[in-house]
Amino acid sequence: MNEGRNFALGLLGTGAVAQVVHLPILAAFRGAFVAAVCDRDRDKAAALASRFGVPAVAPADEAIFDDPQIDGVLICTPSHLHEEQCIAALRAGKHVLVEKPVALTPEGVERVLAVAEHTDRTVMVAMNNRYRTDTLALKPFARGGELGDIFFVKAGWLNRKVRVLRPTWRHRKKTAGGGALMDLGVQVVDLALWTLDFPTVERVVAHTHPAEGMEVEDSAAILCTLADGRILSVEVTWSMLDRRDRHFLQIFGTRGSATLAPLSVHKELEQGLVEVTPQLPPGQGNSYMASYRQLLRHFVDMAQGAVPRELPGEQVGVMRLVQLAYQSAEEHREVRA
Repeated sequence: MNEGRNFALGLLGTGAVAQVVHLPILAAFRGAFVAAVCDRDRDKAAALASRFGVPAVAPADEAIFDDPQIDGVLICTPSHLHEEQCIAALRAGKHVLVEKPVALTPEGVERVLAVAEHTDRTVMVAMNNRYRTDTLALKPFARGGELGDIFFVKAGWLNRKVRVLRPTWRHRKKTAGGGALMDLGVQVVDLALWTLDFPTVERVVAHTHPAEGMEVEDSAAILCTLADGRILSVEVTWSMLDRRDRHFLQIFGTRGSATLAPLSVHKELEQGLVEVTPQLPPGQGNSYMASYRQLLRHFVDMAQGAVPRELPGEQVGVMRLVQLAYQSAEEHREVRA
């Protein structure tokens, strides 16, 4: 890799997450920058490159993979392209940050990890919820025994209903792999399992609701029994009629509970139930953007060797749970991992 200069990134895909998150953050990022963008819609890519000061618009993915001046690749394309693009970038010697999911199946994740191991390159999935100040403050309560034995965890992401006038790749099974469960559920499952240090899932039962005019589901509910007897519940939807989206994580233990958002922690002490919610540091603007800044910093640090490199092996388990949930919903029965 090129040492002694800013970390150069090639960006694949100029959809919403690239426009709202990655390009604005990296335009003012210390130590890294976007050197080139690539998108099937070349006019859009050129307009965004001009807007955010990106020096080059690549004609194809291969131009970014073959460029010796590019250190890493940021993948923000439709989900069905992730596995192939991750593998191609890694084989070209690039470090990779990919929006979720790494691949549409656990077997696909395993293939990506094998190439990353072989090429000795970083691959990281953009699970920004792990970098929020409230989730970082909550996790020690869950893993440190302060809430007693955790027996039930409930998590969800409920999005306001938006009328879809023309279906996109997100609404087609072949390109998205699924609907709300794949789009929202992967991140919810990851956050819940990450909070619990990725326990083994034993049994899964799930139900999905078909989206009107789409090939995929607009809502899903999953109930998992973990190998140690704990219970995990996950709820997601694209179709909530409300004024705002809702995200939640609730942890129930024998001596206390914790919830977010907002963060709230209660413990049962000798004097009774006491609130012990930690004081969070002052926020620096939008918490969503702040979490992505921390995620991008961690990725660059890993790629440059400033922090230990860790492959996201846990994503195999995350995608296996999602796969089992779809199987359960389709077969109308509980399935074993």
